[in-house]
Formats: sequence, C-alpha cells, structure tokens
Amino acid sequence: MSDTPSTGFSIIHPTSSEDQVPPPRHLSLTHPVVAKRISFYKSGDPQFGGVRVVVNPRSFKSFDALLDNLSRKVPLPFGVRNISTPRGRHSITRLEELEDGESYLCSHGRKVQPVDLDKARRRPRPWLSSRAISAHAPPHPVAVAAPGKPRAPRSLVVFRNGDPKTRRTVLLSRRVTQSFEAFLQHLTEVMQRPVVKLYATDGRRVPSLQAVILSSGAVVAAGREPFKPGNYDIQKYLLPARLPGISQRVYPKGNAKSESRKSSNWKVFIITSDLPDAGTSSQIYIILYGQHRSSAPIYLYGTDGARFQDGHEDIFTITVGDIGTLFKIRIGHTNSGHSPSWHCKEIQLHNMNSGKQFYVPVQRWFARDQEDGEICREFPVLSKGQPILPVTIYEVNVATGELWNAGTVANVYISIHGEKGDTGSRQLFRSKSSFNFLRGQIDTFFLEAVHLGDLCKIVIGHDGLGPGNGWFLDDVVIKDPTTNYEYAFFCHRWLDQGEDDCKIVRELYARDNSIFFASRCHVYTFPGKLYFMMTGERQKLELKRKETWTAESWKFTKGNTLQFYNKLTGGFVRLHPDGTVDAIGEKTDKYGVFDVIFNERNICIFQSHEIRHLSLALDNGIVTGMVSGEATTELRVLYQPDRCALLESALVPGHTVVFDRHGKIADASPAGYANLSKEFVIFVKGVFLNSAVVLLATSLCQALCLQPDGSCTGVGSQSEKSYWKVHKISSGICMFESVKNAQMYLRIKDGRCDGMGTGDVDCHFKIKKNLENASISLESTKSPGLFVGLQSDGQAKPMIYTKDENVCFYPQVIQFGRENPMGMSATPSQEEEKIHESKKQKKIPPESEDRSPLPSSTAKEIRRFQSGKTLLSEDEWKVLVLTGNTGTRANVTLWVYGDKGVTGPISLRKDSSEQLFLPGQEDEFQVEIRSIGNIYKIRIGHDGTSEQPEWKLQRVTMQHTKSKKILDFAANVRLSRIQADGDVVCELPVVKGGQAIFPLVRYQVDVYTGKLKHAETESEVFLCLFGERGDSGLRLLYKSNMQVKFQRGQIDKFQVAAVSLGKLQKVLLRCEASDKSQYWYCEQVVVREPGTTSKSIFTCQRWLPFMFQGIIHSEIELYLQEMQINHQPKIQEEANDGDWKVTIVTGDPENAGTTATVFLYVYGETKCSGPIILGSGKYQLFNSNTADIFKYLEEVRLENIATNELFCLPVDSWIAENENDGDLWKEIPIMGTEKAPLPVVLYEIPIYTGTMLGAETESNVFINLIGTRGDSGKRRLHQSKNNEIKFQRGQVDIFSIKAVSLRKLKKVLISHDGTGPGNGWFLGSIVVKSEDEDSNEEVLFPCNRWLDEYQDDGETQRELLAESSPSTGGETGSIIS
Repeated sequence: MSDTPSTGFSIIHPTSSEDQVPPPRHLSLTHPVVAKRISFYKSGDPQFGGVRVVVNPRSFKSFDALLDNLSRKVPLPFGVRNISTPRGRHSITRLEELEDGESYLCSHGRKVQPVDLDKARRRPRPWLSSRAISAHAPPHPVAVAAPGKPRAPRSLVVFRNGDPKTRRTVLLSRRVTQSFEAFLQHLTEVMQRPVVKLYATDGRRVPSLQAVILSSGAVVAAGREPFKPGNYDIQKYLLPARLPGISQRVYPKGNAKSESRKSSNWKVFIITSDLPDAGTSSQIYIILYGQHRSSAPIYLYGTDGARFQDGHEDIFTITVGDIGTLFKIRIGHTNSGHSPSWHCKEIQLHNMNSGKQFYVPVQRWFARDQEDGEICREFPVLSKGQPILPVTIYEVNVATGELWNAGTVANVYISIHGEKGDTGSRQLFRSKSSFNFLRGQIDTFFLEAVHLGDLCKIVIGHDGLGPGNGWFLDDVVIKDPTTNYEYAFFCHRWLDQGEDDCKIVRELYARDNSIFFASRCHVYTFPGKLYFMMTGERQKLELKRKETWTAESWKFTKGNTLQFYNKLTGGFVRLHPDGTVDAIGEKTDKYGVFDVIFNERNICIFQSHEIRHLSLALDNGIVTGMVSGEATTELRVLYQPDRCALLESALVPGHTVVFDRHGKIADASPAGYANLSKEFVIFVKGVFLNSAVVLLATSLCQALCLQPDGSCTGVGSQSEKSYWKVHKISSGICMFESVKNAQMYLRIKDGRCDGMGTGDVDCHFKIKKNLENASISLESTKSPGLFVGLQSDGQAKPMIYTKDENVCFYPQVIQFGRENPMGMSATPSQEEEKIHESKKQKKIPPESEDRSPLPSSTAKEIRRFQSGKTLLSEDEWKVLVLTGNTGTRANVTLWVYGDKGVTGPISLRKDSSEQLFLPGQEDEFQVEIRSIGNIYKIRIGHDGTSEQPEWKLQRVTMQHTKSKKILDFAANVRLSRIQADGDVVCELPVVKGGQAIFPLVRYQVDVYTGKLKHAETESEVFLCLFGERGDSGLRLLYKSNMQVKFQRGQIDKFQVAAVSLGKLQKVLLRCEASDKSQYWYCEQVVVREPGTTSKSIFTCQRWLPFMFQGIIHSEIELYLQEMQINHQPKIQEEANDGDWKVTIVTGDPENAGTTATVFLYVYGETKCSGPIILGSGKYQLFNSNTADIFKYLEEVRLENIATNELFCLPVDSWIAENENDGDLWKEIPIMGTEKAPLPVVLYEIPIYTGTMLGAETESNVFINLIGTRGDSGKRRLHQSKNNEIKFQRGQVDIFSIKAVSLRKLKKVLISHDGTGPGNGWFLGSIVVKSEDEDSNEEVLFPCNRWLDEYQDDGETQRELLAESSPSTGGETGSIIS
C-alpha cells in the first residue's frame, strides 16, 4: 500500500553532504482557447483534487458521452450521473451550459454536497503517493501535475537478486502492465536475464501485478533461485527526475538556498532515546503536513556513518514545497534490517526561511513488538506549549462477509481520509480477535492519528500475499471518540484477484445517512424480534432482503406445493374444511399442504391441496380460508434476512398472517410481540424425487460445486456447473450425480468428501431436514454420523453434525423429478433437455420483477446428446454431419431456425469426442427440436478450441425420425480463423426445388471507431444482426480490411455471411474489455447488402463496456436510424384521411437549437394521438432560425393535408430545464374561428414526502394530471419552488406545471424512474391547486404508500384518486382546507 498522497515536493540534504541543488525552471506556455477548459470536482469530497477536461464538439458529441468519460475519472459508486454548479443549486444537462474556465461538481444522484473549491484545488489526489526521496539521490527537478492532468507512469527500481549494485528503473506504463506475465517478460528484457519471481526488498514474495503496484517502490528480480539478502537501498534511487522551484545555482548542501517562494528549507533534529536497543537499522521517513498540502515521504538517509543510534542526535536539512502552516508530522520506518525497532525521544523542526521552530516530544516506541505495535506515528505541532490538534485513537471495526472463503490471510491496509488530511497507509494487524479477518467476523483495531475532522472516505486493500488471499469485505465502521461520531463505509464486495472486478483495493465513501452519533440507534420491529439498528445498517438490511428474495423466490413458482412452518408454535399451518386456520399441524397433516395457483411478482394465492375450493386469506386482518380468486386470498410474500417469510395482505398492506404461541390466529396489538409470530419457514414438497436436478446452495449466492480435480467446494457459483441430479435409492436416501460431469457422484470415503464417486454405497446419503431454516444435511449411510460439511475456506470435508451452518445446504429445484423406481428414469437426453427447459424458467428475479420466464436469444442453453438412444418424442430429428478432408476436435454447435422460433445452441458431442468429425467421416446425432414451425435455415460452427480448430464441412443432413422428411444442406466450406474469410460459423438455407428458400447474403459491415482519446481497443468485438427473419448469431469481427482493427478514427470493414434476414431492425455489439485501458468508443455501424444502394445506419456514440445504474454492461443494442439525412426528395403521395403536415419554427436566439429527440401529442375531442416522434437534432434538424424545432420554440403550424385547414400556434418560449420554469413540455390550445381557445392553467402541486425512515428519494419523479378534458402528459417534477434538495423525508415540495385546462381533476399518475442509490420513496399525499374558469380548486390525492421495488407491492408508479369530500365552489372536485 502506498503512503500518504501528496502533490507537494520535497528534497533532503544531509548536513554532512557537499552535493548541490539545481535552480528552478519556470515554464510558461500559452495556448489559444479553442474549446472549453473545465474543471470537475467530486461532490462532498474536498480530498479529490479535481479533473480538468477539454470540451469541444470533437471530443464529446453528447452530454451522455461526457458523463461516461467523467465516470472513469471521478470515483463515484454509480458513476457520474449528475453535474451541477459548485454550490449544487443548478444541474447541468447540456454541453452548451458548461462555461469555459469554470468549475462544476459531479455526483451520482441529484443530492449534491457542496465543496470548498479552494481547499479541493490544494488537496492531493487520493491514494497516489509521491515517490519517496533519499538523501543520496541526485536532485533532479520534477514537474508537478496540474489538477486533472494525467500523471506520469510510476517508476519502480528493480534490483538483481543478490547484487544490489545492479539495478534498473522501469516505468509502470500501461503497455508493460497488461498482465503479470507480460511484466515479468519486460523485466527479463530490461535485466538481460530470466526473471521468474519478484521479491520485496525484505524477502517477501511479490506474487501479482497488484502487489507490484502496492510495493514500496522497489523489487528484487530473481530467476528460479531463492531470495538472496542484500543491502537493497530502495530510497536512494527513487528521486523524481525533476523538482520545480529549486534554483539552478549551485550551493553546498549546508547552505542550501531557494529562490522560489514556493519552497522552504527545514532543519530536522531527531534524538534517539538512550534506552537499550533504542537504535534502529530500518529506514526512517518523515512527512510534513501543512494547511495547503503535505510533503512527500522524505527518507532520512545519510552517508557519514550509522544513523539513529542509541542516545544520538541526527540532523538533516530538507527542502519541501509550499505546504503552508505546519500543523502535524508523520514519522515512521520501513521495519527492515536486522534490528528495526526504534525508540524516539524528541523531534525539532526549524524553518530556515521563516525562522519558526517547532518542538515535538515523542518518547514512543516504533516497533512491532513494543507498545501497540505501530511503526508509524503522527504528532501535532505545539502552539504555546499546547498541541494544535488532539491525537485521536480511532476505533476501526472491520466486518468480513459471511460468504464461504470470505476470510483472508493477506496483510490488510487502510488509509482514513478526513477534512484535515489522512492517516497514511496503516496495516491492520493487531485486533481483539485471535485471528484476523475470518469469515463472518468483526475485527476491532485501534489506529492512532492526529484528529482528521469529519471523515469522508477510506481506502482499504490487501497485498495479495499468502494462500487464500481473496477477501469479501462487508463494511468498515470507524468510531471517532473525540466527536462520538461513527462513520459507516459500506462495501459488500470481493477484494480478490479472481472474483468480482479482480481489484484488491477499494475506495469507500461515507454517505450522509451513514454518519451518526455512536449512542444513537433506531429500533426496527420485525415479527418475532426487535432489530436495534444504527442508521448505517439500513442499507445492509435492504441488500440482504433483496438477496434473500432472489435465493428463495423459486419456491413460489406457479404449480409448486408448499408447507408453512412456524418456529414459535413448532407446527405447520393448516386450513380446515370449515375455513378455520391454525399453526399446530404435523408435517404429514393433509390439511397443511398448499398449492401455488397464482404468482405475480411476490403476490401469490395459496390453495389448499386437499380442499380445492379454499385458499389462505386475510379478511379484515383475520386469517381464514376463502374461495380461491377472492381479493382477500392474494398474499404478498416478504422475506427477512434469516430466510423466514411474512405473509401480508395484498389488499390491505400491514395486515399479516400471525399466530400466538398456541398456534391460534391472533391480533398483533394486544399481546405484544413476545407471544406472537408472523414468520414462517417455507418448505417445497417433492424436492428430492428421482431424476430431479437440484442446486445445493451454501449461501445466498454460492453453491456446492464439483471442481475439475474431483474435489468439492461450497464457493461455486449458482450456475449449471453446480447442478446435481438426484438418484433416489429409497425413502429419504439419495445419490447426487454432477450434471456437468456425468458419472461423477458426491461421496464420503476414507475421511474425504469429494465428487469422485462411482455410484456405490459410498455415494448414498440420508437427507436430514432442518425445520428452523428449511435447509438439509447429508449424512453418509455407510459412515453414520458423518455429514457433508464445509471448512471455512469452503472446501468440502466430512464433519460431525452440529447446528452450525457448515453442514447445512439450501436446496433449489432446477427440474422436478418423479416417483419412478431406480432404473426407470428417462433417457439422459430427455432428462438433460428438461433440465435446460427449466433453466429458462429459473431466472430468479428480484422482488420487484415479474416472475414470468423471459426468453433470451443470447441465454439459451446448451444441450448435450448421446448417440445410441431411441428418443420417443415426435419432435426428434436425426442430424448427419459429413466432414471433408480436414477434421476438427473443436466443439461443434448447431442452431435450427423455423418460422415460429429457434432451437439452439445444440452441442454436437458424444462420450468419445476424439472420434468425432474425422476427415471423410459422417457423424450421426439425435436432437429434439420443439415447436419452431417450418425450418428455413441452420447455423453450424465450432469454437476454435483444441489442437485442430480448422474444419472442412461438406454437408449436413437432417431427417425427421417419425415422418422421414429429409432436409439436405450442402456446405462445402472451410471454417477456419486463418484461412478463407476467417469465420468459424456458417449459415445454410433450406433448398426446395433446387433453389434456396432465402438467399445467402454476404453483408458488408462498416464499424466506425470514434476519434476520442483512447477510443481504440485490442479487445475482441462481436456483432449480431437482427432482421425480419431472425438473426445472424453473435459473430466475432475477426478479419478486417485494416491491418490493426478498431484504431482511433478508423473505419473497419467486415463481411458477415448469413441467410437473408430481410429488413434489418437492430444490431447487437459486444466488447468484453479486460480492463479500462481496453474500453472501446464506437461511433456507428453501417450495414450494406450487396447489390443494393441502401444502407442501414446504427448509431452508437458510446463507450463499451459502459456503466448503467452501477452495473457494467459489455453489450448494447443499436436500433436502425430510420431517418436518412441525405435522402432524395420523395414524390408527395396522395394524402390519407387524418394526415397532417407539421411545421416547427425554431427561434433565432443563440443556442436556440437542440440535439434532443422531439415528441408531439395532439388532443382532439375523442382521443389523443401520440407520442409522435418528429426526429432528433443529431440529424441536422431543429437548428436556430429553422422551420423544424427548438430549444427555443417560436411557432408550431398544423395543416390538414386533406382539408387544407391550417392552425398557427405561437409559442415564443424556451423549452429547457435551465430556462423559465424548467419544463421540457409545452401545451398550446388551438385557436379556432368559432370557439375561444381553452385557457392555460397554472397548476400548483405540493407533494408531501412521508416521515418514515428512508422515505426520501433521489430518483426523477414524474406526474400526470388527469381531468375531464384529458391529461397533462407525463411531466418531470424538475424544480422545487421551496427546497434546494427535493423529496426529503418529512418535506413538502411545491412544483408548478402549465397545461391547457383539464377541468375537473379525477386522478393523478405519480411515478419515479428508480435511478440513484436509495431510490425508494414513501409518498404521503399530493395536493393540486388551480384557478380555472372562475373557480378555485384544491384537490387532495392521498397515497401513504411506498413507491419502491423492494417495499410494499414493489410498484414504482401509483394511480391516486381524488379524495371524496363536499365541494365548496363550483365544480371543484375534492376540497381540502
């Protein structure tokens, strides 16, 4: 981990040295202003030094492109989604609003925390340390980077193992750090000897690229030999190439002189105590903190004998930049050498420029084996004998996640940042626990530092050393005893080179709602228990609820049979024939079984399995049985973090199914929670039937998985590789066979638990069901008392049963089995086909999503087929594949397209795959093709793997098993990356009467890479064309007309051969970049069909991958741009009834035009027509002073082509968020000759946000007023009249919209878009006030409900009806006082 960041500079001169100091160089470059130069800072973070961006039409063609660019430069959890003025009062939504030379704030939501820009400009960049400086290094000037400019690559000193005199300095540039292997290869060239391993200078292994970057600035390069100790002096070679502000005149070091007012000479006196062994062999460094910035780490190194010996005083002269008034120092050592421990008595500092002297009493050990074990300490300077700032001992609580293998043995480091600087990188090594960072453990550390003021962020990571070094960090809570504040930093992510995004360092921020008094907490009541929760815990609870629902929602699929177990009563819920309900049933009670007959999101109807006409219901808060289908039978399932569920009335939120301890229905109010229970454990019947396919979950997102070496682990992903097929031996006894690796069974044998079983008695397990959490445990029948268990690292091991979760598995059914005896199951092909069919329905949505299966052409499953089996379905086909003179061992895949659907990918393989697709050989497969209608084409290809990836395909023949219908596909193509056109996939059409049904087309695809900086990529890019007749499949864009593909500003031409797709509709682009340096900016894709003059243009103008709502997406769908700009004028066709000509006149003020997409709605007496998309300013429409459209709209003309009736509607208004009322919609009444125009009414809308915890939202809120004359359209509530930040808890926000009179209001539609963190919203009520046609109206629309994906019914839109009350003035609707 790097040390304290700094933008200052510093240099040391030991008083005994005669070296000289170069003078300063002042460079002044003047550039003409050809574009806007703008600085962007981070909301609420004065530590962030800002980024400077040049904005011009070439660099950013849209505002979204600027947001994407800033998201990579400004560290925000969800990327940059909002730009505002420095005080956060006005949001910027267009490039034109940005002013040259100004500064703006970036945030990921609408909430903006102002920043003192003067402080931010002086602050160092986060986690970027200046190189340490040594006394021996020759002083070279270095230029200080301006805020926002890219830093030069970090340099690294590389020593030869065993020979400290042989050293090289290398730059850690992007080119040489693509991978650890590439870096070692680069070092081999630099050192001119093989480099296989790297060590730190103290002999620790450096195993990864991340560890190199986090190293102290030097490494030792070795071959295969072990580390050889030596005097690897790491600091004397780390001096930057150039320091600014130092005079080029030469002075002796003892009289160093500066001609720059931006630097100061300091004399540092350090006295080592005279205690035994007080001296040190380690390297001492010091950092000076001033009001402006901090210095670099300055290593105090001399040449005139040993330093820092017992009772000695050492004197150094150092030069640092303009740090301002000194307020603290940090001093420490590198813990190197044979005797690193050090006891310092005192430190004195003398500013040789100002004459000020500072005395720092120390009297502390800097040693791992003394006092608190710290080797780095901070001390405030004294003013009038008193410290300027207090020294604080921060309590740091680090919570490791509960996932298997979440713990780490690596060295963990943290740097805490506040408004008064940072702590520097500190190792967390001594906690109250015996072992640090174990799974599910909270470790408490104490970190001493000069008080930092309000904390804003931490940087935490590990060095990647040791086995099992990955780490799942839940959160960090830091207690400041000086202010009694606690700061919560939420993470809930992996710091692991093989998980998540592979990062092992994370920057975490404290949000407003995660800073609280340590003594303050909130009490949350959940059925059966009370949760005392600090404010920062709410986010964790919400995430846990969401994850639990995702893991458990499969149980509520329509058709499943359930039982509800109540832990308080110890019985199951029963519904009796007379409609009464209790919770004291036995497991085998026939009245305690329920079928899911309705499921929509998390709302279900549970019908009695025995009494078919009755379902569980909540009628006026009372649990009873009622006729299925009644509104009272609809129950909402609400999962809690402990895998228990609540059953709430969908009709009356808040009414839940509740029982007392005797199992009788109860009311929650009289008896209190101690004797009541609303929580139920849900069991699914028929989980372990024969031939079922199950997933044995070990946590909410992990599962028991078979590894390639035959071992089993509980850290597998919940995917196909973790599926197990159930073989039922007898009642309650089963075997589990891996679906991915057939004939490999879970077993316990010889003290081991693995997946190497062959189906013998070692593989027989008795299933023990745990009523408390619906989990199961697997007991070996051969070795009773031994269960399948998990160690802390997730590895499977035989264990004795305990109630701990290490022997608990949570089954999820992928495919239900049936009550067949052994040996009577379906053929493997049939079973696997059903497994994959069920995978389509296994998409487990969050609580807010619809549970209906969503088909996806890119997520279709791969089916495995075995030959020699007779398949009985009428949809079975025999596929014969004839190989030409070149065979392949790659994996071959088939897709079959019909006029009603597509089947595929189908993997053509057998048990002996090495005997497939040999030269001149015809291979036969049986496949099942279901309900795709008449077949019109196939696609076949291979994946290019194995030693023989080339393949000559001669012919494919398909024969229907029952009707004997034959389809013959002559191919005669070579599928190879290095020959022909480089494609490994081909499409073949069905031939009838000697002619193809649809022709084979070779589409010309032009891919335009943008001209933005770093727009190029070396990543693989894939494309899929979609048309009226299906798709081309995802094709790798492999062979271009250019020697190097996808270079900046380049047009690459490719060919995609496919059966004619008809009119093209969209394309899908995918770019899976390994790191941000390989992101790609695509301008557009143009597709031409040979023989035609037309072309299809698909505009992209985005980076790939891109971030949306906190998720990185590697693919994007681009839709056909229907509007061609350079088209020839069309001949006017005869007008149809109802055809109108629309003319839009844009005003001529500066910036009056727009690039936005423009919509039109037209209202008549009977209905509304719209939205009518008029086009986009991107295509030269709506420019200033043109007759199309606006940003400043002058006039709209509507002409009925059939009747020549003309309406001229003057507007003369801006339509922009930063002009006038900020509304992006205008309503204009029609002025006819017979009737007076309807009035335009100003509707004032007070919106009441509830007072419940978490009621506030950062999302964009929209409203549509509906009256007897129509509606106002969906309007965004953009600008609150009375509050700077909208929709805060307990707040009333007043908005206004103008609309043509709606007359009497009937209802409103209110919604939000769910963007930003904490996007849920509790809406109290809405009031609409208006003065319309001689009447005053004030209508109340009560709500008192959540608009939240994870609360209430999961809806984010509500229709609110006007509250009925007596009217007091004309036709005014509901009146409130």
